[in-house]
Amino acid sequence: MTPERTEKLLSVLKRRQPDLSLIADQVNKPRNLSALIRNCDAVGIHSVHSVVPKEGYRTYRGTAKGSDFYVKNRQHESVESAIETVKSQGMKVVAAHFTDQAIDYREFNYTQPCALLMGAEKQGVSDVAAEMADQHIIIPMMGMVSSLNVSTAAGIILVEAQRQRMLAGLYEQQHLSDEEISRTLFEWGNRDLAKFCREKGLAYPPLDDIGDVIDAPGWHQRVQAGQADKYDWSGIAV
Repeated sequence: MTPERTEKLLSVLKRRQPDLSLIADQVNKPRNLSALIRNCDAVGIHSVHSVVPKEGYRTYRGTAKGSDFYVKNRQHESVESAIETVKSQGMKVVAAHFTDQAIDYREFNYTQPCALLMGAEKQGVSDVAAEMADQHIIIPMMGMVSSLNVSTAAGIILVEAQRQRMLAGLYEQQHLSDEEISRTLFEWGNRDLAKFCREKGLAYPPLDDIGDVIDAPGWHQRVQAGQADKYDWSGIAV
């Protein structure tokens, strides 16, 4: 990568907010899932959690697809798994869900570690997810329609989260570890090599602080000789 490109990626990573995330619960339209991830990238979210629809995902290639690469996506078989994962990381779960307990989305404190839960397009937030959520929020509606497209609603809420975090100065601090930044720079700058490592069950090669491979020829020789370090990538968001 050019020095200018490296500096651009570094500036993005230093603004990432690892304690802000999104859970997409069986959002079955690939276009909507891609748009959700685009929204997440725009507000500095580093990783999201998606619950795979029962019918799976259809292939989609669209204008939002490029953003998908820059946000890690960990897939789950159930919404319980996704919620338990973010809660184990100290995040509160705030569900966009119309109930008597729901508050205006602007009243929630997004500067605390939290994950926004968005339900499927038709069914919305499931009963089990609603029960597990720490807070329900709504976007006040002034017209005839009672709801917004899932990616539009998420975008509105996430911009409020961004506003609060900007006022709190959270984008002025580096939250990712130097190791995570180096690893992510490697993934962003070496897509094919990173994919090769994951497919072959290999650990990434030794990296410097800007994600460049240390002694690339030596590492390639170890790979060819079957001596490169192994790594279990199952369950790792990429």
